[in-house]
Amino acid sequence: MKKLILSLVAFLFLSLSALADATPKREFRGAWLHLIGQSQWASKTPAQQRDYIRQEFDRLQEAGINAVIFQVRPAADAAYISKLEPWSKFLTGKLGKAPDPIWDPLEFAIEEAHKRGMELHAWLNPYRVTTTPTEVLPEGHIAKKHPERFFKYDGKILFDPAYQENRDFICEVVTDILNRYDVDAIHIDDYFYPYPVAGKSIPDDASYAKFGNGMNRADWRRQNVNLLIEQLYSTIKEVKPWVRFGISPFGIWRNKKQDPRGSDSNGFTNYDGLYADILLWAKNGWVDYLSPQLYWELDKTVAPSRGLAKWWSENVHGVDVYIGQDLRLTMNTPDPKAGKPNELYTKIKLSRELPNTKGAIWFHGYWLTENYKGAHKEFSNNYYANLALPPVYGDASRLPKQVRDVKIAREKNGATLLEWEAPHNGDRESESDVVRYVVYEFLPGEKQDINDPETIIAITSDTAIVLPGVSDGNSYAVTALDRMNRESKPIYIYNGKK
Repeated sequence: MKKLILSLVAFLFLSLSALADATPKREFRGAWLHLIGQSQWASKTPAQQRDYIRQEFDRLQEAGINAVIFQVRPAADAAYISKLEPWSKFLTGKLGKAPDPIWDPLEFAIEEAHKRGMELHAWLNPYRVTTTPTEVLPEGHIAKKHPERFFKYDGKILFDPAYQENRDFICEVVTDILNRYDVDAIHIDDYFYPYPVAGKSIPDDASYAKFGNGMNRADWRRQNVNLLIEQLYSTIKEVKPWVRFGISPFGIWRNKKQDPRGSDSNGFTNYDGLYADILLWAKNGWVDYLSPQLYWELDKTVAPSRGLAKWWSENVHGVDVYIGQDLRLTMNTPDPKAGKPNELYTKIKLSRELPNTKGAIWFHGYWLTENYKGAHKEFSNNYYANLALPPVYGDASRLPKQVRDVKIAREKNGATLLEWEAPHNGDRESESDVVRYVVYEFLPGEKQDINDPETIIAITSDTAIVLPGVSDGNSYAVTALDRMNRESKPIYIYNGKK
């Protein structure tokens, strides 16, 4: 009996390991592409910048990434055509200077991402205005028109979160993006109240005296941020309900020594240091996904990312969790427990094992595209070798319409195309609009199982693909994805027949 129990335990362990190692059909695989501090953007002409976007997106697609988190508002500025804020200096080299000739990086990035079957999440920093003490704001900047609504901390200007007018303005910026661009999500990062600097206090005495109403100062600051998050979520859903709202907070909510609900860690915290109550936002349904920045080693004493990943999975409910990972640190750190030269295997395994975790976002995407220490090769050949669909949002039972008239066509140039007709979308945009397609290929004698991710050969916004090495014995399936990533029933074709 003892041997039998041990055998069953061993079998169960191996089965769970195989499950964790398996590439899932649905998994969020994001990469952050930032403008701030990336001097290569401003050193390029507009044509070179467009080529750069194509190159980066091609490399990310090759690595299996299915969502690009693209920074478009680093500091109360814009990497897109905006009447509300000036052109970003990180794009053109000078704040307020337009590209010459003019073009729209956000519009172009959306088109290029969607061409490749990837999502595009517009990444904004909510409160930051300047990044250096010597920066000069152009005339007409919101911080110059209403200086009383801003404060300076550590030599940098920030929106004062206490002002409703500031919350309204930030939501106006988001509304403008939503109305003019086909983004899949609005994404904000970890900067709420500023990260503390030793010996410096946040200069919000005036706004506290005006709006504090006797509240504890820390609770009042948290409430100011809560109001922005709630209003941002409501704004997004009022304008385009299918657009997701994602936040990538600092990796520790609170430590257990500060709160019994906290994590087994001893580091800086969102709640006490940045006045950001992430658990409250998730509990109240003010966010669609969280990507906590677990930019530490698996077993770092003050902030063990292994334990923190588990904590976020167990303590965030009703909201998707995608672990934020530091790619360079991951590739630089050996993993002796797993017998691996780096922590990549274990961190991806964790994101697939934990029940409420549905993927990861990698910082930063440039390290991935540059193949830092072989990372791109590892992703494309091993961990993300199969294409994956992003997670489903909303009512999973509402399936989109099927494609029509699937056929195989042989072109005069020798290429063989798989073609189909798109289902008809309504006259007004809605969450059920079909926006992408998934193509499956089955070899002769292979089971036609669209749940097998190894059979996916394309995720595309086009209504045709070139078939590589088509065989008379192969069969294919085409499905449609709507804006919520829900998948239609498949239409099959075999040798030109449905």
